[in-house]
Amino acid sequence: MNEEKNNNKKFDLENRLIEFSVFIITITENIFNTRAGNHIAGQIVKSGTSPALNYGEAQSAESRNDFIHKLKIILKELRETLISLKIIKRVPLTKGTDTIEKALVECNELIAIFKKVSKLQNKII
Repeated sequence: MNEEKNNNKKFDLENRLIEFSVFIITITENIFNTRAGNHIAGQIVKSGTSPALNYGEAQSAESRNDFIHKLKIILKELRETLISLKIIKRVPLTKGTDTIEKALVECNELIAIFKKVSKLQNKII
């Protein structure tokens, strides 16, 4: 039963990162077709989908150090995405800010999760 509970937690985080990627793609598709909009859209689609992909890589890490490195990459990409979302909101580069607000909240929550996990992993070494 304990193993099942751990598998559900792993899936929940994986699913949450996938949903965040989908959210970012949706936002990207609604960014205005301007020079600035296209630039930021290109940046955020890379940084905003990268955490889910790197999480998949982390699950198959070759060593503890490799695992920690991938977690740190996830954290860096989430922070980059957070800044991009703030820029999109402030300019604004899309209609309405409700979606951006929701993405900002989720991004902040994911950053908090991965900051905590990274700190715990560093203490284990």
